[in-house]
Amino acid sequence: MKISQYLLGDKSIWGIVVLLSIFSFLPVYSASSNLVYVVGSGSVFGYLLKHVAIVCVGWVIMYAVHLIPFKYFSGLAKLGIPVVVVLLLLTAFQGTTIDGANASRWLNIPVIGMSFQTSTLAMVVLLAYAADYFANKKEDKIGFTESFLPFWVPVLLVVGLILPANLSTALLILFMVTVVAFLGGYPLKYLTALLGAAVLFLTLFILLAKAYPDAFPNRVDTWMSRVESFTGQGDDNTDYQIERAKAAVAVGGYVGIGAGKSMMKNALPQSTSDFIYAIIAEEYGMLGAISLLFLFMLLLFRILINANKSESFFGKLLILAMGLPIVTQAFINMGVAVALLPVTGQPLPLISSGGTSLWMTFLALGVVLSVSANQPTTTNANMSNPLAELSHEA
Repeated sequence: MKISQYLLGDKSIWGIVVLLSIFSFLPVYSASSNLVYVVGSGSVFGYLLKHVAIVCVGWVIMYAVHLIPFKYFSGLAKLGIPVVVVLLLLTAFQGTTIDGANASRWLNIPVIGMSFQTSTLAMVVLLAYAADYFANKKEDKIGFTESFLPFWVPVLLVVGLILPANLSTALLILFMVTVVAFLGGYPLKYLTALLGAAVLFLTLFILLAKAYPDAFPNRVDTWMSRVESFTGQGDDNTDYQIERAKAAVAVGGYVGIGAGKSMMKNALPQSTSDFIYAIIAEEYGMLGAISLLFLFMLLLFRILINANKSESFFGKLLILAMGLPIVTQAFINMGVAVALLPVTGQPLPLISSGGTSLWMTFLALGVVLSVSANQPTTTNANMSNPLAELSHEA
């Protein structure tokens, strides 16, 4: 019996996901020495085993989710919104501190001795909710007033709760919600006004955080230093991360210095997560880095193909809402490593070490596979050109 017969949906997506996640064992194993010899905790092999276990659990999550007919995600998204709001509130009030630094994006679960990054779950649930909302409004003329309470209030509430501790994730969620809203036919004039209001709110938030620094310890200063470093206005203490990442890329050259031989992994902070692409470029060179980029581009292509093939408008929006953030996050992580973007703290999906972020990525991919596997058998005559539906007039 072939294993592939038990894997429903797009086989190319299955292949890309499995290939990327298995490849992740190599750079995570190599870069884990940073945690062992610099931080002084655990063992390299222990970190590898932990990462392998997390990936295996992720595969189980993806497999289980892809067996669920995607129509059920509509109701699950509605039920999930109040749940994630409560979890985000608990996370915000918990005030977690890890190694003396503000880490209030994690919710500790004492019973099982684990921490959970609630913003990653919130992103998946909120984007599924957005896909469901606009799919239900497909035949209606959507206005700002009637959409404010059922749609924008949950969006602003979730983003607002994430913002103080995790600016980059909050902005990524807001951007992806805007993309889904645009594809769902929301009037562009309202989206433009809302984005302008969001910029104004962010500016006021930064000013308030500067005026009352004890309310948001270290966060605004961190954001400002990263922007200043990217624009060349920072001091030597603010741009060391990107300089070391650039050094790792330069050392790698065309073919790299070999697996496990990175010289910068012990000098580069977050080498197993935020800057793992730099380690990959050092060990596997431009060839390895471009190959990884190609796989994510191929994943994007397959996501678009499956969205185009879906006969359900909800399926189209759902597959894009789940798939596009993964590829966008990958491009952001790669852009940071090669100094095209300021440091954001976004991991490389399916590659970086981590627990919650990896599991939510696998969950989102499971939803994508569910859509590709559970297509309606009947074809609506009005859906003869599926791609055109995503740009229909409001």
